[in-house]
Amino acid sequence: MILRDRQKKFVERSVSALHKLGNTLGVAPTGAGKTIMLSAVTGKMLADNDAKACVLAHRDELTSQNSAKFSRVDPGLSTSIFDAREKSWDGRATFAMVPTLARDANLENMPSLDLLVIDEAHHAIANSYRRIIDRVLERNSDCWVYGVTATPMRGDGKGLRPVFSNVADQVRLGELIKTGHLVPPRTFVIDVGTREALSNVKKSIDDFDMKEVDKIMNRSLVTDGVIKNWKEKAGERKTVVFCSTVDHARNVCNAFIKADVHAVLVHGGLSEKERKSALAHYEGSDAQVVVNVAVLTEGWDYQPTSCVVLLRPSSYKSTLIQMVGRGLRTVDPEEFPGVIKTDCIVLDFGTSTLIHGSLEQDANLDGKEFEGEAPTKECPACNATIPLAVMECPLCGYVWEAQVNDQDESALSGFVMSEVDLLKRSSFRWVDLFGDDAALMANGFNAWSGIFFLNGRWHAVGGANGKTAKLLSIGERVVCLAASDDWLNDNESDESAHKTRRWLNQPPTGRQLKYLPDHYRHDHNLTRYQASSFLTFRFNKAAIRDVVFQAAKDNDVREVA
Repeated sequence: MILRDRQKKFVERSVSALHKLGNTLGVAPTGAGKTIMLSAVTGKMLADNDAKACVLAHRDELTSQNSAKFSRVDPGLSTSIFDAREKSWDGRATFAMVPTLARDANLENMPSLDLLVIDEAHHAIANSYRRIIDRVLERNSDCWVYGVTATPMRGDGKGLRPVFSNVADQVRLGELIKTGHLVPPRTFVIDVGTREALSNVKKSIDDFDMKEVDKIMNRSLVTDGVIKNWKEKAGERKTVVFCSTVDHARNVCNAFIKADVHAVLVHGGLSEKERKSALAHYEGSDAQVVVNVAVLTEGWDYQPTSCVVLLRPSSYKSTLIQMVGRGLRTVDPEEFPGVIKTDCIVLDFGTSTLIHGSLEQDANLDGKEFEGEAPTKECPACNATIPLAVMECPLCGYVWEAQVNDQDESALSGFVMSEVDLLKRSSFRWVDLFGDDAALMANGFNAWSGIFFLNGRWHAVGGANGKTAKLLSIGERVVCLAASDDWLNDNESDESAHKTRRWLNQPPTGRQLKYLPDHYRHDHNLTRYQASSFLTFRFNKAAIRDVVFQAAKDNDVREVA
């Protein structure tokens, strides 16, 4: 498979920092391809030597997921598993479960390592992780330590400085939105008569005092105002609501139900079976709203969710981004047929957006990309080296002052999605089939993909050797381009990518001309690659039409945006 351009930069910066400093942390949110980048860094550090690596994870599903993706990114490197069922160090890269490896007997039998990789690295200072890290460095003080996380700021306020001295790179939400890998948020900050009181709430050890927040927000008059605004701005959308306390969440859930909106409640006091049942109702067709308390902040995604309601403030910007991130996933049309999602509405009834600045400002949406080494600055609290655009130190939690916007109600991050030229960044050359920018196509040796405009929407379609044509995305042009390019990246390799190969510009072959319509044969500017793209479209035209027309004619389309 082929890495995206931004993923390649993330990998290069991580590898450079490891060689220079011996350890580093990479920060990448949902949608960035964190596991793919982690695997690529590991592969580069193990290349051209006999080094041995261990990749840590804290859940079974992460261990198996990381191992499977690693094999796709680094097919030439052997792997092994160390968990409760299997304990092998035979592979060049061993994928280990932290609870299992942290036991004394297992640490005693652990071989000397050259690279320790920590997935979900915000856990790195926990006791079980530190036991592993300390033992690894005892065995080999020159072992590289690499961490990747989407959420570097821990809820307990502890910094990651004891393990990592620097941040190699941070992929911003705004970057992923502009490349079509996440949908844009449209944020509204709404005062229902509680802002002044909320601004005076004191912080506890970890966050704002949620009992005080409850006294302010957990009132029927406030909740009625919340539901009124929600119905006006997002009443048809699948919605996740974040509350301050269980009692607050229960009352909000009941208020939605009283307003004839099917809502379910999820909180930490429920059994696993009860939580799964509630989420099943939301993720099915039964419930439109899920109300929760600190349960769905991370580790949960339901792609059709296109509205996030914040009924609590957050002292950490990372928590705010986590909550908003629950609604930014693009939709896989194969998994959710008929669902179209072009943005996410965020209704902030607390003060988080005012405290931390808008997501637009935080996400670095000016469109600039760093060339070479990323600009950095030094944290005045812990002296860590971090990217210049970061406003909250991922290692110790120091916060640079954010500009406060006092508008009562405005689309603070309701930016217009500006398209980054994916066509130029792509590893493949894209052809405008008919010269009207309504049908673009690219192909490799193993796969092809295209985007097609019909009835006011773009449709991304992909096919490959041995695979039938499938709908990859439907909606905005930039999202469809991203899905199409990712399809090619998943099915091709660096060897089969040929955007700049000389033969692309050569005249068509006689065999190509034989199968092309007459008007193409007389086009003296036609290149071999253009001819290849036209033929790919011609041979797959019926399948492409079936996929696009079926999506366009679907009478059961449930537009969520």
